[in-house]
Amino acid sequence: MRFPLADWIDEHENCRYNLGKSGMRGTVRHPLPTRAEVRSASEPELRRRLAAKVGVDPSRLFLTHGATEANGLAVAYAARRLRGRAGRCRVRFPEYPPLYDTARAFGFRVGTEASSVDLAVVSLPRNPEGCLWTSDELATFVDGARVTLVDETFREFTTARSVQRLGLRGVWTTGTFTKAYGADDLRVGYVVVPETEVDAFARFHGLVTDEIAEWSVAGALATLDDGERILREVRRVFDRNRAAWRRATPNGPVLAAPLAFDDPVPGGGDRFTRRCWRASVLVCSGSLLGKPTGVRVCLTRRSFPRDLTVYLRVRNAAR
Repeated sequence: MRFPLADWIDEHENCRYNLGKSGMRGTVRHPLPTRAEVRSASEPELRRRLAAKVGVDPSRLFLTHGATEANGLAVAYAARRLRGRAGRCRVRFPEYPPLYDTARAFGFRVGTEASSVDLAVVSLPRNPEGCLWTSDELATFVDGARVTLVDETFREFTTARSVQRLGLRGVWTTGTFTKAYGADDLRVGYVVVPETEVDAFARFHGLVTDEIAEWSVAGALATLDDGERILREVRRVFDRNRAAWRRATPNGPVLAAPLAFDDPVPGGGDRFTRRCWRASVLVCSGSLLGKPTGVRVCLTRRSFPRDLTVYLRVRNAAR
């Protein structure tokens, strides 16, 4: 058991038409490290290369075993400063549930208020909406938040630069190899912290995390070496699938990442999701993402155009 959204996907992955998986695992392959590469694996080198891609000093980037751990560490660190009081967390629904559920687990009151808050959490590109915000939209969301956590898990589907380059105060970002690179088996993610928190977070990180396995470090470095080819293939698949979705939903938003939120759907998200499941179509109800009127559709698989045809058939029959 992980969390309801992941459990739903895992429990129904045998559906014939899978529009539930948000990463490229099974669609693209990353290189496996050689024995020599494993022996020479270097965490400092991986940190340096990832920091260069993000646009920050390597001292600000800390390795984790994935984005979930990275997000959890950021929220836990922010909660340390509450000193027993109930903090407030800003979120905009629909949103990736572990961001705000983790905040709840650490004692934050989660809401959509625009007033001053202790923490704000957001995924960019948005999961499940698939869109990017402008720098002005992000600045408005960040305003009044002591700490802002931006999950950039899907950024490498785009050519957008990390929000770290905007220089906004109190912004933490996270990333992973599991989405665009499809490298779930590497167990590598990272968190980027503000300059003012480097020393204190280094001590915290050292206490609560283990080192990354050499195989994973070597695999991540090999994946970065082959990254341009992988991302070209990923974007080619995504561009084709995005065009198919655009034809089906000409008035919908432009997608920056292979995610879409179909809202509203006939009968509401839960009822429609079950209807899809009976037709062996896997989608995720918006109730799992904080907005029960819609469903999340993922555009990651090579079979997406075919799967979309079946999904639309179910949708039209439900009207």
